[in-house]
Amino acid sequence: MEVSIGYWIGFFVFVMVMLALDLGVFHKSDEEPSVKSSLLWSAFWIGLAFVFAGGVWYFGGKAPAVDFITAYLLEKSLSIDNLFIFILVFSYFKIAPKYQHRILFWGVFGALVMRVIFIFGGAALLHRFEWLMYIFGAFLVYTGVKMFFEKEGEQDLNDSGMIKLFRKFLPIKEDVTVPHFLVKENGKVYATQFLLALLFIEASDLLFAVDSIPAVLAVTQDTFIVVTSNIFAIMGLRSLYFALASILPMFRYIKYALAGILAFIGVKMIVNEVSKMMGSSFQISNILSLAVIVGSLAIAIVASIIVSRREEKQA
Repeated sequence: MEVSIGYWIGFFVFVMVMLALDLGVFHKSDEEPSVKSSLLWSAFWIGLAFVFAGGVWYFGGKAPAVDFITAYLLEKSLSIDNLFIFILVFSYFKIAPKYQHRILFWGVFGALVMRVIFIFGGAALLHRFEWLMYIFGAFLVYTGVKMFFEKEGEQDLNDSGMIKLFRKFLPIKEDVTVPHFLVKENGKVYATQFLLALLFIEASDLLFAVDSIPAVLAVTQDTFIVVTSNIFAIMGLRSLYFALASILPMFRYIKYALAGILAFIGVKMIVNEVSKMMGSSFQISNILSLAVIVGSLAIAIVASIIVSRREEKQA
């Protein structure tokens, strides 16, 4: 989809305005968002993404609109892993719920910047070195298989290399009760638990992006579609966290759905590239990809709910 620089500028201005309104108006005071307001905000962001998809269809046609929706839902589903990290990090650093939104705001802002850089870099590499599609595809298949067979277990952030690295290079004061990232005491500047939580969230998102960006680039290499779908998916992540935090552990089979989605996207990258190299017109379409993503998530969620309810009845 060919777009002028004006569309890019307009989109990023819109994003900055929404971020400014979010922190400066709608969530100006430090208070825990209610589940109801979080659900409404989640619905708002999802609805906005589909309105944008309608605009893409109107100006660019059906194909880029399907690409956008597929990329958006793929990124949205893969970002579920981020929500589990949020729960783990806030619990470990004992961040009060009323301060979590502020940390997530800056976490999401940093994630947006990193992902835009990743997307432009990845698209440029694929444009210049098409054989990287095979490597990206194989990596996604490997990641999916590894995720599927990975054993569940309690994670202890005390053993995290990132936490050890932060503690080694940053003077830390972890008993700060006000939501400041840095504090000054006796002439010395200390990092607080709020900054550590933010850094861990940013570092974790960087690792997740290594999986998700190649997956989205398998859907389309149109940078406008990839960037906008990624940003819409990430922008609604905070509201989704506050809406689902209490029930996320119930969705026990989500991991297997995500593993299957990653493996499928990896196979799609390889098959489509081999088909193109051999001069065949066969391609795994994005409509099929969209069906696989939606179907996998639906099956995982329904199965999780059925099993959880069955266990509750037996208890």
